Amino acid sequence: MENEPLMVVCSGGVATITLNRPERRNAITQAMWHDIAVRVRSCAADDTNRVIVLRGAGSDFSAGADISEFSTLRAGGASARAYEAANSAAFAALREARLPVIAAIRGICFGGGFGLAAACDLRIAADDALFSVPAARLGLAYPADAMADIVGALGQQMAKYLAFSGARIDAATARDAGFVLDVVEPDRLESRVAGLAAAIAENAPLSVRASKASIRAAVSGRSEDVDDARALGDLTFDSADYAEGRAAYLQKRRPAFEGR
Repeated sequence: MENEPLMVVCSGGVATITLNRPERRNAITQAMWHDIAVRVRSCAADDTNRVIVLRGAGSDFSAGADISEFSTLRAGGASARAYEAANSAAFAALREARLPVIAAIRGICFGGGFGLAAACDLRIAADDALFSVPAARLGLAYPADAMADIVGALGQQMAKYLAFSGARIDAATARDAGFVLDVVEPDRLESRVAGLAAAIAENAPLSVRASKASIRAAVSGRSEDVDDARALGDLTFDSADYAEGRAAYLQKRRPAFEGR
């Protein structure tokens, strides 16, 4: 398992997915793009999990797509479109996961790695993190859905700046732009993310899921998202967790939520 390019460990309600090619700065192969989508969906479907953490092994989050494959797997229009579809599926799995997804970012977060981080709900960065959207330097374009994530996380002007220029920004700049929630020293990244994940995992799963859906509906404005959010909100009203939350409050104790 330790030699697999993508590792998954589930414990205490937290599913941790690790991009595991530290010798290549966790560059993502086409096979990994497909596997990311599969693993995220599997983790989200497991009722024992309450939050997902996405991280990179070693000193980097991800350098993005493995460019060494491009001459064979992304050489022309048809193959490039197939490759992009695999990218989009991975981004969509993160974006649409019913569980909250946290990106733990250190070192390089470039290209497709930046796209993965943008598709997550929350991002915590070490102060050594660097961010870049270098598609213009390769003569490529980002999938529209990935760019929508980037615009949503950065705002239009910063998204345009990064996409047009290919410039790199540091963690403090990313925080000021709203892309990351918090910046910590590298040796505190794991504990900061673990604390946030544990706090989310302790809360009522149906409530967290409904909140994620409601926020998505507020952003998209799509009627189907509004309907989905309303239905998930309605599920909380008669849930055992709601009864447990009320009882715990009155009894001045910590609630024990079961997700039902």
